[in-house]
Amino acid sequence: MAIGSNDRSLGELFSTFTAQLSTLIRQEITLARTEVTANAQKTARNAALIGAGAAVGYAAFLTLVAAAVALLVTLGLDTWIAALVIAIVLGVVAFALVQRGRSQLQAASLAPQRTIETLRDDAELAKERTR
Repeated sequence: MAIGSNDRSLGELFSTFTAQLSTLIRQEITLARTEVTANAQKTARNAALIGAGAAVGYAAFLTLVAAAVALLVTLGLDTWIAALVIAIVLGVVAFALVQRGRSQLQAASLAPQRTIETLRDDAELAKERTR
């Protein structure tokens, strides 16, 4: 006489449960690794683009600064005063940009949000099944 699926012993059920839980945990760890790697790669690509743009922008910026100083000199200011005025304006702009960048970096997260959510769901499911 064959034993039906509803006639399994408590030991067999527990063994099946632990095997499935072990598989689930391994899959969640794999998902977390994949998600963190994807987030890190995306962040690295974006950082490289920012770096390249900054290098080109820096050259343009230096040319613009020289032009602004030259303009103030032609308007009658001494060269050192023109350079000082431009330096102060640029210092204020630089401070504002750094503050904005810091606040946006603090808001960003590399944590694997989907994995965390599924782990919570899995833990809740495991609690319900053990009751």
